[in-house]
Amino acid sequence: QVQVVESGGGLVQAGGSLRLSCAVSGRTFSTFVMGWFRQAPGKEREFVATISRSGRTTSYADSVKGRFTISGDKTKKTLYLQMNSLKPEDTAVYYCAADVAIYSDTVYSRAGEYEYWGSGTQVTVSS
Repeated sequence: QVQVVESGGGLVQAGGSLRLSCAVSGRTFSTFVMGWFRQAPGKEREFVATISRSGRTTSYADSVKGRFTISGDKTKKTLYLQMNSLKPEDTAVYYCAADVAIYSDTVYSRAGEYEYWGSGTQVTVSS
């Protein structure tokens, strides 16, 4: 059974940084394409970033490009999202998602493409 567990959220001032972690268990980490999504109050869940199972391919939402970095550590079976230059509009519940990928450089930016989800971690950016 695949389990996905996020951690690392919290309260930070605008301009600050946070690193989110996502631990994945139940299957070999390198079989997964993975992504981060977020959902602010009253809004739909939106794509943030994705990384292929090879780690060679990444993709970001325009709103976070240049500020956020997605990465994975296969030995620790953990996905990360380094968030710098945070803005109040980054406030949301952040979700980690995983799906088994056939191709090593596939990335997914739509929530419906992911089978496994964590329960989310709150990120609050104060102005």
